[in-house]
Amino acid sequence: MAEERHSFPCQQCGAQLSYQPGTQHMVCGHCGHQHQISIDNRGIDEVDFYSALDQIQDTQTQIVSLAVKCHNCAAEFEFDKNIHADECPYCGTKIVNDSHEYRHIKPWGVLPFKITADEATTAYKKWLKRLWFAPSKLKKYARKNQKLNGMYIPYWTYDCATRTRYVGERGTFYQVPQRVRVRVNGRWTTQTRMVTKIRWQKVSGRVGRHFDDILIFASNSLPRNMARELAPWDLQHAVPYQEEFLSGFRSEMYQTDLQQGFDIARQRMHPVIKSDISADIGGDQQRIHNAETEYGNIQFKHLLLPFWVAGFRFGKKSYQFIVNARTGEVQGERPYSKWKIFFTALLFLILVVLLLGFFGLSQIHNAPLDTPIFEDLIYILPDFQ
Repeated sequence: MAEERHSFPCQQCGAQLSYQPGTQHMVCGHCGHQHQISIDNRGIDEVDFYSALDQIQDTQTQIVSLAVKCHNCAAEFEFDKNIHADECPYCGTKIVNDSHEYRHIKPWGVLPFKITADEATTAYKKWLKRLWFAPSKLKKYARKNQKLNGMYIPYWTYDCATRTRYVGERGTFYQVPQRVRVRVNGRWTTQTRMVTKIRWQKVSGRVGRHFDDILIFASNSLPRNMARELAPWDLQHAVPYQEEFLSGFRSEMYQTDLQQGFDIARQRMHPVIKSDISADIGGDQQRIHNAETEYGNIQFKHLLLPFWVAGFRFGKKSYQFIVNARTGEVQGERPYSKWKIFFTALLFLILVVLLLGFFGLSQIHNAPLDTPIFEDLIYILPDFQ
C-alpha cells in the first residue's frame, strides 16, 4: 500500500510543476516551462459494489495519504508535510501541520480544473455584489481577505437496476347529479349540480428502472444542499485518475463512505420509483399501499471534482463560498445585516402610511373591502414581503 504523492519537479529548474486549468499541461511557476500531460484514454471503469465492500481492506483498492483534520469544521484534506502551518480552505481557521495517515479507496477518475483562479475570483465578486441585506463590511472584508483555494472534492457515482413490486389503488373520476341549496339574489333555492366523485379499484404490479451515474457528494465539510446547487457537472469529460491533474491543488478525503453513499443514492431513487408506480397504476388519482424494491447490478465510481473554495471568519462565525471550477457557478453562505432589514421594514411602513394618506383615511374607512382602493393595497403589499 503506497503513499500517494503529487511531486512533479521541473526538468529545467527543479521547481514544482502545477496543473494549468483548462489545458493539458503543467506549468513551472518559477521558469514558465510547460510539461505536456499524456492523457489516458482507456475510460473510467465502474466497479461492482458488493465486491468492493467485501474487499474494502484489500491493498489493491486502497492508498495511503497524509491528511490533516481541521478542528473547527472537521474537514480532512491533504497537507504538504513541508509546510508547518496554514489555514483551512473551508473555514479559514488557522491550523498546524499535525498530519496522519489516511487509508482510502483510490479515485478512478478526475474532472480537471477548467476555470482559473482569476476567473473564479471574478465570478465570486459578482456573486457578492448580488447579496441583499449583507453587512457592508462583509463585502469589503471578503474582497480584501478572500483566498480562493483549489480543491478536488470526493464524489461517488452509482449505477443500479431496480425492480419494484407494489400494491395500491387506482382512482377514477365520475360525476353524479346532486341537489344543493344555493342563495340567488337574496333568496334560497334548490338547484341540480354535477358533483365529482372517485371510484377506487385495487391494483398491483411491477415496475423497473435503470439508474445511471447518480452523483453523491462524499464530503461533510460543505453543506450538501449548497454543493448540489453547483450542478450540473460535465462528467463526460472526466479522465482516468492521474496525479498530474492534482499537482498544485489540494484534495479532500471522503467522509461519506461507500455504503453511506449508496444509502443516500437510494433516497434519490425513491421519488423516481414512486413516480413510475403512479404512472403504472394510471387513472386520475393513485394510492400506493406497499412497495418493495430490489436493487441489482450495483456499480460505482470514485471521482474527484474541482472546486474553488473560499472560507473565512466574519464576526464569530465561519462562512463558506464555493465555485464550480468547470462552469463558474457560485454558491455560498452569508450573514444578514439586522440594521439593513430594520430600515427596509421601516421604509415599508412609511410607504404604507403615505399610501393611506394619499387615498384618504375617511374614504378608506367607508369603502367596502372589494373597492379598487383595497384591491390596489392587497396587490402592492405582497411585493414587499
